[in-house]
Amino acid sequence: MQAAYANVQHRILALVKAILEQNSIAAEIHSETRLVDVGLTSMDMVNLMLGVEAEFDFTIPQAEITPENFQSIQTLERMIVAQLQPEAAA
Repeated sequence: MQAAYANVQHRILALVKAILEQNSIAAEIHSETRLVDVGLTSMDMVNLMLGVEAEFDFTIPQAEITPENFQSIQTLERMIVAQLQPEAAA
């Protein structure tokens, strides 16, 4: 299970880094770094949401599109894992 979490985290990190590069932002980012603190705007968050949906091949339920779930790599990871394995979250 730990390997699955690492893979999800790596994929999210790649998405965030791609958005930062598009914006010419050089920032070191860790799993608990607040995404707004490294320069992601509301439009970047929308792009991140769409990127997550494409990368993980699922639609994020409306109820899960919250500022709390998009605070950091860590919060995104928790939400994604819960969506990919709903029986594990129950």
